[in-house]
Amino acid sequence: MPTDAAAATLGRTMTADAPARARRPSAPPGSPEAAGPWGDWIFERTTLFFALLVLGSLAGILVALSIAAAPALETFGVGFFFTNVWNPVKGIFGGLAPIYGTLVTSAIALLIGVPVSFGIAIFLTEMCPVVLKRPLGTAVELLAAIPSIIYGIWGLFIFAPLFGDYVQPFLTQTLGRVPLIGELFQGAPNGIGIFTAGFILSVMVIPFIASVMRDVFEVVPPVLKESAYGLGATTWEVVWNVVLPYTKVGVIGGIMLGLGRALGETMAVTFVIGNAYRISPALFSPGNSIASALANEFNEAADPVHRASLISLGLVLFVLTFVVLACSRLLIAQLARGEGRST
Repeated sequence: MPTDAAAATLGRTMTADAPARARRPSAPPGSPEAAGPWGDWIFERTTLFFALLVLGSLAGILVALSIAAAPALETFGVGFFFTNVWNPVKGIFGGLAPIYGTLVTSAIALLIGVPVSFGIAIFLTEMCPVVLKRPLGTAVELLAAIPSIIYGIWGLFIFAPLFGDYVQPFLTQTLGRVPLIGELFQGAPNGIGIFTAGFILSVMVIPFIASVMRDVFEVVPPVLKESAYGLGATTWEVVWNVVLPYTKVGVIGGIMLGLGRALGETMAVTFVIGNAYRISPALFSPGNSIASALANEFNEAADPVHRASLISLGLVLFVLTFVVLACSRLLIAQLARGEGRST
C-alpha cells in the first residue's frame, strides 16, 4: 500500500498535468480520430456525395439537352427562338409561339392565383373560426394532391363549356369594348384558349402558394400583431404593416414555387389551350405552350430536326425555370441583407 507521502506526490503530479491535458488540442470534427470507428467520416463523405450528385444531375441534364438540341440550333440559329413558324411538312421550326404561350399562361395563373392565395392565407390565419381552420386548411392542401390530368378533364368538360357559353361572351361585350385592353378579350366563344389554360393553372398553383403563405404568416410573433391591435389598427393594417413586412421573404418563395409549377405543367394545359402554333393578343384564342408541344409531338417526331426542335423547346423551359429560381434567390438574398441592415 502506498504511503501518505507517495499519495501526496501522486496527487501533486496529476494536478500539475491537468492544465497540460486541458491545453491538448482535440481532434477536428469530422476526422477519423474524432469519429470513433470512422462513422462520422463516412457519414460526412456520403452526404457530400449526395449533394454533388444533385449538381452533377443538373449539369448532366443541361449537357444532354444541349447536345440533343444542337441539330436544330445549327439549322435555324438564334432565329429559332424568335420565329413564329412551325411546319413539320416543310421542316421549318420556330419556337416563339410555345414560348409566348408558356409565359402568358403562367402570368395569368399568377395574376389570378396570388391574390386568391393571399386571401385564403389571411382568412385561415387571422379571421377563420377555430372550428373551421383545420378542415379548410386540409381542403386547400388536398387540392395539391389532385392529378393534373383531372384538372385538364374538369377544364375541358366542365369549365370550358360554361366559360364559352356565359363568361366569355359577357367579357367580350364589356371589357372587349374598352380601349387598349379590349383586344385582349376577343376570340371565338368556344371556351378553349390561352385564358382558359391560365385559369386552370391558377387553380393548380393556389394550394401551393396558399399553403406556403399560411405557414409563414403563422410564424409571425403574436406580440407584434397584438401590439398593433392594441394601438387601434384594423385587420388589414396589421396584415399590410406587420405580417407582410415580417414574412415577405417566405411570400416571395411561395409565389416562385407556384410559378415553377405553372411553367412546367403539361397535361392540364394540353387539354384546354387549343394546341395551335400562333401568337395572338386575344387571350380567348387558342395557343400552345412548351410542355403541351412536347406532349403532343415528341413521340411522332421522326425527323431528326423536328425532334431536335422539340428538345430545344425543352432546353428553353429548363433555362426559364433556372432563371426564375436564380432571380428568386437573388431577390430573397437582397431582402435578407436589407433586413440585416435595418436591424
